[in-house]
Amino acid sequence: MIDSPPTAAGQLDAQMLASLRAVAAPRTYPPETQLTRQGETEHTFYVVEDGRVAVSRRLEDGTEQLLNVLGPRHIFGEMALLDDSPRLATITTLTETRVLELTAEQFKQLLRQDPDLALHITRRVLSNLRTIDQLAIHDLRTKNALLQEAYHSLKAAQAELVEKERLEREMELAAEMQRSLLPAVLPRYDDYFFAAYLAPARHVGGDLFGVQPLDDEHVALLIADVADKGMYAALLMAVTRTLFMQEAQRSLSPAEVTLAVHRGLMTVGGGEDGYSMDAFVTAFYGVLHRPSGCLTYVRAAQDRPLLLRPDQTLVSLPGDGRFLGMLPDLELHEEVVTLQPGDSLLLYSDGVTDAHNEADEGYGLERLKRVFQSVAGHGTETLDRLARDVNAWRGNAAAFDDVTMLLVEAVAPNAGDK
Repeated sequence: MIDSPPTAAGQLDAQMLASLRAVAAPRTYPPETQLTRQGETEHTFYVVEDGRVAVSRRLEDGTEQLLNVLGPRHIFGEMALLDDSPRLATITTLTETRVLELTAEQFKQLLRQDPDLALHITRRVLSNLRTIDQLAIHDLRTKNALLQEAYHSLKAAQAELVEKERLEREMELAAEMQRSLLPAVLPRYDDYFFAAYLAPARHVGGDLFGVQPLDDEHVALLIADVADKGMYAALLMAVTRTLFMQEAQRSLSPAEVTLAVHRGLMTVGGGEDGYSMDAFVTAFYGVLHRPSGCLTYVRAAQDRPLLLRPDQTLVSLPGDGRFLGMLPDLELHEEVVTLQPGDSLLLYSDGVTDAHNEADEGYGLERLKRVFQSVAGHGTETLDRLARDVNAWRGNAAAFDDVTMLLVEAVAPNAGDK
């Protein structure tokens, strides 16, 4: 599969934009027009085709805070289409601006038809929520500093401190749960080497990985990501892992196993109409037949694994499929690749490529490819070098997502120990 042309962070690529143009209504607005208003319940989704808009938020003290300026191919208003929550920000045109407008029903239909667009939008929703959380934390710290000037505010500050400690303890428990569920030791074979790396973010996420022997010849490979954070994500991660382990014992078909997990997650979610924004799970699940090297797999919106063969160009594995646990009528198609001695296969979560440095620059897929190509073939040291490079890139910037990697190496004959 040919990769889409690169776009700036938060922007739609040309294919997604074309899908939206087919159903959206074009509109042009003059400068200083408010397209959305903070606090109001609206049901329109927008794509900027030309012009610029300002994203602002009114704080509790009445002041206006500029959050961002959006230009062509940027989107906004998606959160109000998924539930009846009021707008979190006000969007105002800065110049004459041409937009595409979609209704809630058009938007939901498009999500069902276009898995890549659905994943892009849902990730954008989580990014918006993360931004609002950061602003809320900043506001809270400012208030605490002012409240400390008066004695009567000390009690409120103490109460907030207790709540903070409770939340921090909850995060610690979630992290402990996550670590206890993940395999401490991976299976060892003469013909294949497996290694894994997981670094939880400050807000505990729901990444998981697994290497599970199914019989003497077959091994199941799994990497998945719950698109949420905190205790809920850790609990849903535990449910997802349990479902995969249970279903893997019943079938060697990755599609059958993953669809069964999807149905289980839908049952756990309890949505009557099958359309819920509580959380979703991305996953890559495959079954490796060790004697032949045949890896049969499905990709449910998880980042595409990287395959590096000796003296060949690194490639991303093909395969498409929507995420698990949120929308019904899921279709998954099995893909097959044959691993040969000397091959290195890297499975990873979006916490790797989405890691941002202090200048708010993303680590990105191209950098990951370059570094992986330069360090592959060294067993556990391969993941250690990749992790060091990601951490060096991020520097002192906060980590908002787990960094998870799973390495599979087909061992060449007479290869030494890893």
